[in-house]
Amino acid sequence: MNTVRNLVTLLCSASALALRMAAQAQDHEITYNGEVAKIINENCVICHREGGIGPMQFETYEQIRPWAPLIQLRVANREMPPYAYDQHIGIQDLKGDWRMAQEEIETIVAWVNQGSPLGPVDIIPPVADIPDTDAWNFEPELGEPDLIIASIPIDIPAGGNDLWHKHYVPTGLTEAKCIKAMQVKPRGDARAVVHHSNPSLDVMDPETGDYKRFSQLTEYAMGKWGELMPDGVCRQMPADSRIFWDIHMFPGGVGASAQGQEVKDNVVEMGIWFHEDEYEATEEPYRQDLNAYVILDGYENNMLIIPPNGHTMTQGFHSFDHPVRIDSFQPHGHLRMNAAALEIFYPETGRTEQISQISNWSATWHHSHIYEPDAAPLVPTGAVLVIKQWYDNTAANPNNPDPDQWVYGGSRTGDEMSHAWIAVTHLDDEGYERIVAERKEKEERSLAGND
Repeated sequence: MNTVRNLVTLLCSASALALRMAAQAQDHEITYNGEVAKIINENCVICHREGGIGPMQFETYEQIRPWAPLIQLRVANREMPPYAYDQHIGIQDLKGDWRMAQEEIETIVAWVNQGSPLGPVDIIPPVADIPDTDAWNFEPELGEPDLIIASIPIDIPAGGNDLWHKHYVPTGLTEAKCIKAMQVKPRGDARAVVHHSNPSLDVMDPETGDYKRFSQLTEYAMGKWGELMPDGVCRQMPADSRIFWDIHMFPGGVGASAQGQEVKDNVVEMGIWFHEDEYEATEEPYRQDLNAYVILDGYENNMLIIPPNGHTMTQGFHSFDHPVRIDSFQPHGHLRMNAAALEIFYPETGRTEQISQISNWSATWHHSHIYEPDAAPLVPTGAVLVIKQWYDNTAANPNNPDPDQWVYGGSRTGDEMSHAWIAVTHLDDEGYERIVAERKEKEERSLAGND
């Protein structure tokens, strides 16, 4: 009975959506061979293909046609492709944003409304360009990484409890460098079992020869693309440094990437691209860092507790004694977390500005939402970052393994976390005012039609 009810609900939703968007449908016949194949090949086939993580294949018209109404619904609702970031709330200018353009969505909707026709058989749709999942994401624009640092190989069983592996690997750097971009990626089948990998930097004290923690270098979680540093900043990698690998593995995998098999010689790699040696001297960059901003300040014992079949919310507040720019925002949670938000509160005016909202967050798709440089939020001295996260411990959450369990804060996959990884550029008053003036000038030029 429930299955029938769900199917009716789905079809009614699809029909209503189609009617709402019908007015925007193109006035000519939309066909698979003519327009739709290109859109699906560019946005969907990377997952929906033989050997991909999608539950069905979308490589041919025959494979796609039976799923056309569901494709229409998911695309029109912006559930697919799975880029978890709300439309029309806060900053929308993001690097690496793979959401479909509105024109593409309307084309898919119109095609299904017209009966999903194949189109002229003499038109051969372009073949999907499937990137190598083991390739570096920034290689097309930046080339091969300047430095690749690999963890030691680790064997992961097919099942069992969470595992952690912590060890050191030297960087081999003989002089300090400013990082332009970086990506952490597990090799091959290891992608299914690596829950997270947090490489930190230790630097040697030249007088004592001892190592001490220098900074958090980056953070990897399932689905993360990588990080790009904006111009004019330096996330430094010192000489005589070493990487502290903190790798969390979940035997059997989790979510859409689950494999349920033993992974031998699991290796996690980090590729790093550097600025030229003279970059720091010529650009006079500001310091940028990445940190985990905790969202449990003020809670009793700083403890996250989610009751069985219940919901909860966490909230955290952070301010700086100097102006800053927020370069990226990456919420973090596990299987019960389902939404997150970033805001800025201005005490002098009582105004709150929405920066980013993610209402359909999933642990299987982590994104470092990197703001375009001209859109990255500027935070004056004393303004407050407000970070919120929501949790759903009910059967309505598709990632929830057991809604009848009490869930507490902790490091295991079945526990929960409440923090956000935020990249911050630390400015001075002069730098802050300069960026404000540059943005104002650019806006005025744009309004005058001179840009």
